[in-house]
Amino acid sequence: MDSVSDQFSRPLRDLRISVTDRCNFRCVYCMPREVFGPGYAFVPRKDLLTLEEIARIAQAFATLGMRKVRITGGEPLIRRNLEHLIEMLNATSGIEDISLTTNGSMLTAGRALALKQAGLRRLTVSLDALDDKTFKQINDVDYPASRVLDGIENARSAGFSEIKVNAVVRRGFNEHAVLDLVDYFRGTGCIVRFIEYMDVGETNGWNLDDVIPARELISQIDAKYPVEPISPNYQGEVAKRWRFRDDQGEIGFITSVTESFCGDCSRARLSAVGKIYTCLFATEGHDLRMLVRSGASDSDLLESIKNIWQARSDRYSELRGMNVPMPDSGKSKVEMSHIGG
Repeated sequence: MDSVSDQFSRPLRDLRISVTDRCNFRCVYCMPREVFGPGYAFVPRKDLLTLEEIARIAQAFATLGMRKVRITGGEPLIRRNLEHLIEMLNATSGIEDISLTTNGSMLTAGRALALKQAGLRRLTVSLDALDDKTFKQINDVDYPASRVLDGIENARSAGFSEIKVNAVVRRGFNEHAVLDLVDYFRGTGCIVRFIEYMDVGETNGWNLDDVIPARELISQIDAKYPVEPISPNYQGEVAKRWRFRDDQGEIGFITSVTESFCGDCSRARLSAVGKIYTCLFATEGHDLRMLVRSGASDSDLLESIKNIWQARSDRYSELRGMNVPMPDSGKSKVEMSHIGG
């Protein structure tokens, strides 16, 4: 079947797969404890897509042109037998790249090697600060940054190269950590990417005044280590790439607030309970679990996904930047812990 495009001629190329809504961190910008604390009702195991159901849906997406899969959560390494899913995805015709985003806390030497052997090609580790005072304030579970760094080293020892390190930067909170992260990872082969604080979900208390535009961070870094922009690796790449002029690697900036990239967005998101979301800032998803569990054929599944993508007209970040009325205003946006980043 030919690849499909949405209402703005954007192809379907990437699928973000959330394998769990659970996480062992309570990061204040994603799963704040006052909401996700004791008594919060996480998804019952029976409601999660099985690994085989995920693989079947991914195969349908690949048939429609999807080439890249990113496994997310929650914290995806909580999911049992995750390596088996990676093996199934790796054997799926059409899928060219499989990556995973993790907080690094469960990235032991053995787990990193098992992921590599299963066919995982790339890793992204979230790390918002190197000093424990700030990092523990962010993760809210008293977890030290040094153990995340250990996880990164375990991944490098297992053979992962060009590991990406994602840091969400929030004004008045962790902007002091930016140069620390640059200092630590410059020249190591790891690529630090700074993410503008986004209004994902409804629970993180987002305010535009908390956003530090990437251009401010670039100026700060350039003053110490001169940098210059470089071309994207491919059309629709999320991060804007910059290189150190002294050839000590590169850094990236994800500017979804100040410089939206909706025009090139080729990403769909599959939640842990089988709903497809066509935007990170969506308010509603499309239920594929019900379709799969009701005995739908592969052609039925393909047709459903095709119709969902062809009807897609999302451009939330562009509209936010224009200060125009937002679609679905007043409805709650899906939480990041349900669909990953």
